[in-house]
Amino acid sequence: MDSLFINSLLEDLKNSDEAIREQATRKLWRIWFQQKGVYGLEIIERSQKLFDAGEITEAEVLLSDLISDQPDFAEAWNRRAFLYYSTSEYQKSLADCRRVIEINPVHFGALHGMGLCYAALGRYGDAIKAFRSALEIQPFSIVNQKLILECSLRLS
Repeated sequence: MDSLFINSLLEDLKNSDEAIREQATRKLWRIWFQQKGVYGLEIIERSQKLFDAGEITEAEVLLSDLISDQPDFAEAWNRRAFLYYSTSEYQKSLADCRRVIEINPVHFGALHGMGLCYAALGRYGDAIKAFRSALEIQPFSIVNQKLILECSLRLS
C-alpha cells in the first residue's frame, strides 16, 4: 500500500467537505478489501453471501481459512469480527478487532466495532474510548458521536 496515498486519504477524512470525506472513506475501504488482490476479495464476498443466506458456520470457516492463509489480511479479521458481533459473540469479535488494529492502526471500522462490542457487554467506558479513537481518524462521524453520548448517558 502506498503510505503517502493512504495518509492523504486519512487527511481527507478530516476535511470539512462531506463529499471529500465520503470519497476518502470509499477509497480506504476499497484499499482494505483489495489488500490481498482478487483472491482475498473473492473469499470475503463468498463469505458475505453465505452470511446473508444464514449459513453462518460456513461463512466463519471461509474467513478463518483465509485468516490462516493470510494472517496479515486485516479485512479478513474485520469481516470475521463483524460475523462474531452479529452472532453476539462479543469477546471473539473484540479479539478479532484488536488483531485488525494491530495490523492496521487506522482501521476506523474495527475501532467502531470494538466500541459496539464493549457497549453490548455493558463496558461503556471502554466503548467510549474506542469510539473516541475512531473519531480521531474520522472526526465527522455522526454515528460515533451519537454512540459516545449514548454510552455517556448509561454511565451516569
